[in-house]
Amino acid sequence: MDMTRWLVRSAGTCPDWPAVAHGTTVFQDYRTLAARAAKLASGLRAAGLAPGDRVLVAAPNCPQYLELLYGIWWAGCAAVPANSKLHGAELAYMVAHSGTKVCFAARKQAQAIAAETPEGLERVIEVGSADYEALFAGDPSEPWLAGPDEMAWLFYTSGTTGRPKGAMLSHRNLLAMTMAYLTDVDPTEPGDRILHAAPMSHGSGLYLMAHLARFGVNIVPESGGFEPDEIASLTGHWQRTSMFAAPTMIKRMVSSGVEIAPDALRTVIWGGAPMYVSDVKSALERFGPVFAQIYGQGETPMTTTLLPKHIVADKAHPRWEERIGSAGHVNPVVSVQVFDDDDRPLPAGETGEIVVRGETVMLGYWNNPDATAETLRGGWLHTGDVGSFDEDGFLTLRDRSKDMIISGGSNIYPREVEEVLLTHPGVREVSVIGRPHGEWGEVVVAYVVGEADEGDLDALCLSRIARFKRPKHYVHVEDLPKNNYGKILKTELRASDARLVRGSRGEED
Repeated sequence: MDMTRWLVRSAGTCPDWPAVAHGTTVFQDYRTLAARAAKLASGLRAAGLAPGDRVLVAAPNCPQYLELLYGIWWAGCAAVPANSKLHGAELAYMVAHSGTKVCFAARKQAQAIAAETPEGLERVIEVGSADYEALFAGDPSEPWLAGPDEMAWLFYTSGTTGRPKGAMLSHRNLLAMTMAYLTDVDPTEPGDRILHAAPMSHGSGLYLMAHLARFGVNIVPESGGFEPDEIASLTGHWQRTSMFAAPTMIKRMVSSGVEIAPDALRTVIWGGAPMYVSDVKSALERFGPVFAQIYGQGETPMTTTLLPKHIVADKAHPRWEERIGSAGHVNPVVSVQVFDDDDRPLPAGETGEIVVRGETVMLGYWNNPDATAETLRGGWLHTGDVGSFDEDGFLTLRDRSKDMIISGGSNIYPREVEEVLLTHPGVREVSVIGRPHGEWGEVVVAYVVGEADEGDLDALCLSRIARFKRPKHYVHVEDLPKNNYGKILKTELRASDARLVRGSRGEED
């Protein structure tokens, strides 16, 4: 079954039911959404696209997102949703690397991509423009009957090499992920709602299929993002609403003082980063037993382990605090183990690399056979994350993939930032780390050997990478801690940074 089958069924069964809402207004019913997807597919074919071609979407959350995704799938193509906060050069890399010929983008992103003139790109179409609407002028086409292992979603995820890798997700992967969501994360009834306050290009967008399959409503805030007052208003209007949120978003909701009616929120799923136990407790006290956690990555989205609502809310359990501080138990659609350095399984209590296999694991990396072979060796997805199971089967994360920084729910790989900073002639060496931060989880800090001015480094970063990736602090040092082989010791650097922060606050070690 491919992704379009659910839309065909929903449009045939409940054509007048609301499918997409913009704020409190119904934007499309299921009949309209299916018709628009069919016409967009016809327009894409007329533009010269063939099944298997990739189509990049670079736009903030908007009500057209569903017709774009389903129109792309209806034509037999693969969607390449991109983080709209990325720099034009980063978006252009994704366009060129994926072989995208036609790109849909919001005005700002369209201009940024066009300015970079990426190789192979033939058209950038602004969402909502006259050129965009012209694609819907023809007759509707029949949906392409995609095979289960045809690529549906090319999910670009940053890597330690500094260049993002494209995880190839098949229709089978998305089907298994959707069933996992509906079974254990958020059982959904016909007509239930999901609010897309987090980016539809990744976290939140992966759950739109589940609600479409259950004749639900996908709600896009008028702001296009996360505003606590708007969340309270929209959940109060629609009722029985779920949403995906990074821990920083939940923390903002708790501290904002917004009032949400008891029946307005059905489920709030947090992911993208761990949440402190104290923050989980505050959220439960503030909004009640509506919280669930998922752990995954772009290579097996949202489907490694989970903490369902009943476990998060079970305060009477003698190990409740340990459990809500964990990543939960194994998702039933996958197998998860902890391996040692020789790829041998470790028993409960032993720490090693987390590996996953199952129906949700990607096909591989686009045009990167070496990375595919390394990551999927032995038939297991090697996540790069380190953790351990307890005797009850709960997984605790001990460290994250390599040196990745998670700030505000966004993944930032230090190597990518370091490579930009090292192009400045006044930077001899640099090492980028994450510094714990109460609101954002972590902020980016660059340790610099050299005479480069902070303002110049800021300007350099803003010209090359997304704003959220640039360092918030620069620390100039004489040298960086290294081992005998010359490798920078980031663990030692983080410890030194922690002492620096304590010293600035007048705290003693």
